Amino acid sequence: MPCRGCCPLLDCSFLLSKPASPSDLIGFLQSLPEGRKRRGVRYPQWLLLLMAILGILSGYRSARDLERFARRHREAFNAALGLELRGTPTDSTFLYLLERVDLQSMFAMLRQWMLAQIAEQDRELDQLICDGKTLRGSASQPEGSDGATRFVTQVTLYARDLGVAIAQTSYDTGDSHERAALKELLSTLDLNGVLIQADALHTSPSFFSSQQNRGPTCS
Repeated sequence: MPCRGCCPLLDCSFLLSKPASPSDLIGFLQSLPEGRKRRGVRYPQWLLLLMAILGILSGYRSARDLERFARRHREAFNAALGLELRGTPTDSTFLYLLERVDLQSMFAMLRQWMLAQIAEQDRELDQLICDGKTLRGSASQPEGSDGATRFVTQVTLYARDLGVAIAQTSYDTGDSHERAALKELLSTLDLNGVLIQADALHTSPSFFSSQQNRGPTCS
């Protein structure tokens, strides 16, 4: 199966910096708590997550795709990471992992890693853009509801000058709303001197009713 676009494994030196470096993605992945039971585990969690991240960046989307990606690049993983993989994880291995991993901890870890990249580049985080998008195929009408359709919406904080999304969260429109999601994201970041650009719905007085420091300013 041909590779879908440029594969990050062809140049993964940015993943293999010394352990003391704050940009060491593998070190961050290894810090995540193990979500699987020990019995029957053949591949370390950090390696499977690394394969999944690189596979997704290369255009692979499903668990079966990730199985193909791991098999296709087994020798590249062995050479780059000093491993001796004789086999590769199957689609069920990836599915089991993604069902057990603590996604909130993983998202927080990825956010910390991306911020570490910014710090190493000696660049400042001075402007963030909030963007909310409804996920395709997430519409549902729960039994016993008033007939209103519910969706899953993802809210992302995008750093324009850096060209990256540094934080994101999702919510069910039947349980929460975009203002609450944005508050959650902003609470995880140091926003001193940062300009927040958001839609008009975030300018309601309730957004600023918190007794906490009003550091961020929306425009």
